[in-house]
Amino acid sequence: MDNLQNQNNSCATECGNCQCKKDKGRVLMIGAGGVATVCAFKIAQNTDVFGDFMIASHHKEKCDKLVANIHAKGYDMDIKTAEVDADSVEQLIELFNSFKPELVINLALPYQDLTIMEACLACGCNYLDTANYEPKDEAHFEYSWQWAYKDRFEKAGLTAILGCGFDPGVSQVFTAYAAKHYFDEIHYLDIVDCNAGNHHKAFATNFNPEINIREITQKGLYYENGKWVETDPLVVHRDVNYPNIGPRDSYLMHHEELESLVKNFPTIKRGRFWMTFGQEYLTHLRVIENLGMGRIDAIEYEAPLADDETKTVKVKIVPLQFLKAVLPNPQDLGENYEGETSIGCRIRGLKDGKEHTYYIYNNCRHQDAYNETGMQGVSYTTGVPAMAGAMMFFKGIWKKPGVFNVEEFDPDPFLKVIGEQGLPWHEEFDKDIEFND
Repeated sequence: MDNLQNQNNSCATECGNCQCKKDKGRVLMIGAGGVATVCAFKIAQNTDVFGDFMIASHHKEKCDKLVANIHAKGYDMDIKTAEVDADSVEQLIELFNSFKPELVINLALPYQDLTIMEACLACGCNYLDTANYEPKDEAHFEYSWQWAYKDRFEKAGLTAILGCGFDPGVSQVFTAYAAKHYFDEIHYLDIVDCNAGNHHKAFATNFNPEINIREITQKGLYYENGKWVETDPLVVHRDVNYPNIGPRDSYLMHHEELESLVKNFPTIKRGRFWMTFGQEYLTHLRVIENLGMGRIDAIEYEAPLADDETKTVKVKIVPLQFLKAVLPNPQDLGENYEGETSIGCRIRGLKDGKEHTYYIYNNCRHQDAYNETGMQGVSYTTGVPAMAGAMMFFKGIWKKPGVFNVEEFDPDPFLKVIGEQGLPWHEEFDKDIEFND
């Protein structure tokens, strides 16, 4: 951080911010939620790399509030705001042609990945996101839809960086770092994600409830011996010990980064993803499903008009979207959030013909994240890597025509940046990684 700050001060002293602004990144971020808030704070903290900055979302007032919060913390970066419907390619094209960003950071909903990628191609903008595409009418996600854009981005000379959050994101960079420095062959990979925090709510999700519940209630999926193995949702689980936290019940889930990791590291014999859930959370989840509130198909409902209760109108409601409206907003959880997250990769493989184990992880305290950005740790661990990926792009380190997952780039400079920017990581060598089955 000191080096970054010194560079920033030196630049301002020698040439003035206005003179060197043309050499800095021109970036447009879509989204104004918890992850976007963290990413925006981090961009505002690194004006040696980022110059012109715009935040756009479906509700401009949310963008304006975010900018006000950044300025209230003492960061004086000039940040523009705009309103846009990210479902509309036409609106996106109009906005991109007006602001002319070099890079678009997509922190909107996963449903909107493809419309934003289309607009980027139409306007000559590079692209970065944190989660892969999923159709709105089906709880299913995979990279095939976005990988299909590879040739178009190559021919346009544009870069698309996919899944640059923590998991997906840092988990893949951790794997690439292990492969680069410590293994000739990675054979077994277990990604472990623990949130040991307490937000003091009966039930709340740490990011968009609609996306979160769709993800958790899908069937489990893991990779073994060249095949994908499917399980019923949340039936495979085990106790896992997390640093500074202790044992937590961890559930096998389908998670998108495995799809790209087994493709880019073909020596992997088995890849799995595990996430912790408390029993109270799972009980609420079962009730939501049993009551039909997890449905994503529209139902018809007759409701009184807001301005005249004597009259009614028939409307269509998606139960899960209605549930999202009544659950606590993930952006409001940070103030009373205690505890920490722990996310990492536990790896077994060969180096010089001998088997070794390796564990690389980050722990993030919710209160530290809140004190810096007003958001809780889950948003922080996703927003910091999004900024770091954008920084890698503007420094020319992660920049080449095509569509790429983050493990296809050099992991070292990225990990250096996230360590400096609030996500220090740790390594353990040849210890019991608890996944020897």
